[in-house]
Amino acid sequence: MSENLRIVVAQINPVVGDLSGNRRRILDAWNKGRSMGADLVTFPELVVSGYPPEDLLLKPEFIEKTMDVVEELIQATKEGPGILLTTPWFEEGHLYNGALLADGGVVNGIAFKAELPNYGVFDEKRVFKAPKDVHPINFRNILVGVPICEDIWFPTVVERLREQGAELLIVPNGSPYELEKFDRRLALARQRVTESSLPLIYLNQVGGQDELVFDGGSFVMNADGSRPVQLPHWEEFVVATDWVRTVGSWSCRETEGALSLSDEENVYQAMMMGLRDYVLKNRFKGVVLGMSGGIDSALSAVVAVDALGADKVRLIRLPSRFTSEESQVDAEECANRLKVPIDTIPIDVMVRSTEQAFAHLFAGTSHDTTEENIQARLRGLTLMAFSNKFGYMVLTTGNKSEMSVGYATLYGDMCGGYSVLKDVYKTWVYRISQWRNKNRPYGAKGPSGYVIPENIIVKAPTAELRPGQKDQDTLPPYDDLDKMLEMLVEEESSIDQLVEAGFDRSLVEKVEKMLRLAEYKRRQAPPGVKVTRRSFGRDRRYPITNGFKVNE
Repeated sequence: MSENLRIVVAQINPVVGDLSGNRRRILDAWNKGRSMGADLVTFPELVVSGYPPEDLLLKPEFIEKTMDVVEELIQATKEGPGILLTTPWFEEGHLYNGALLADGGVVNGIAFKAELPNYGVFDEKRVFKAPKDVHPINFRNILVGVPICEDIWFPTVVERLREQGAELLIVPNGSPYELEKFDRRLALARQRVTESSLPLIYLNQVGGQDELVFDGGSFVMNADGSRPVQLPHWEEFVVATDWVRTVGSWSCRETEGALSLSDEENVYQAMMMGLRDYVLKNRFKGVVLGMSGGIDSALSAVVAVDALGADKVRLIRLPSRFTSEESQVDAEECANRLKVPIDTIPIDVMVRSTEQAFAHLFAGTSHDTTEENIQARLRGLTLMAFSNKFGYMVLTTGNKSEMSVGYATLYGDMCGGYSVLKDVYKTWVYRISQWRNKNRPYGAKGPSGYVIPENIIVKAPTAELRPGQKDQDTLPPYDDLDKMLEMLVEEESSIDQLVEAGFDRSLVEKVEKMLRLAEYKRRQAPPGVKVTRRSFGRDRRYPITNGFKVNE
């Protein structure tokens, strides 16, 4: 019986549905593991199909081709180390979320995910079946327990594996990022380790997939709760972990450490990776966005340059008769600091022409949000025309505070293919902007230094759709609004609870009504990376037609 074991942890970035590409990525990491002298190379959850595959799993052809790729990878182990391969697995008329351990060209065993999450962004019970029981897998006379992701959120699976003689745990994960998620992963791992007295490898994927982004951060935890191996967040990484059996139990030697990141850097990295992978995996030429001179478009532009490079970003000013000279100067200054040329397309002629076309219908009515929205929609039309002509995806610039209360124009500033700030509250927009001015994050392609001019950060936010307009004419101060929204959205707090927290009842009722009535807009918003506990879209799914009023 072996007293030493080298397990390679492959934290990689698969692409959903790209079976041949994922096969290549897996083999590249496996070959790297072989060169490291690995006994076993391990991968994150559903690495063959990419995660989450959603309704691709309902296509029989997709499952058949996935199984073909798995068979090829099994055969590869004839010439090298074993492989722990995570994949959709069809067996006896049912589809499972599985982890297959192959060695020497044969399958040693398969573990199926027992705890299928069905909340928030997950709906695995819809496509997968849970097994009747779980069992460890024998790898070279070592019993390895393979709880998959959600399986360690509860004690049952690990307890059952321990009862059946498991000696160590390998936990493949597809755990999406959100604020403070890593601390929860560590706490869960420590609970399972303490209960079972078994060490574990927590292996998470990295990369962006539509609205989700995976931050990696894989680690090893010994039975005493120590963490001898910590992989970095936000990058692909392959590392060998060395295990030794002493007095009948396994422990891992210290081999790799990574620095912890601040909340600001994690959110910024999530925005960068989410945008970069969305653009590159969908093969867009680059992105284009309207530069208003405000903080939202400035931060969106900085993230785009950091994620993609200045050569893949186009910036356009779209001034109307209400756009101040200050805003135009600020937009140009930000573009110059990013070293991105900025074009200008005045929209006032289009606005006046549209107003003239409606003059006979609008006669006798007063100027209101209708005319304001014409400006926003003409900006959307202009950016989409540029996108169609030159192949750049339109990046929208609205933040979560605005989207929460409907302070956005459908088919106007909401018009585009992706939203960097979709799940970022306005107070966090300021917080991250100030952080970025003082820090150049790892992997950023943009310049260092104060890339967002100070005037953009300190001036009062405005949509500039009418003379002298300020956001605070319509909305509460963002510090108050965001606190209310966090309670209403993230915590599902009642109006009474917000009043108890110190907010004025009439103001809370106004914000709650705005939140409720804006659902139809959010349903038509572009995707954007999830960073909070409850993002709009996959996480928070309220009905549009909704007769329930909380204050009645």
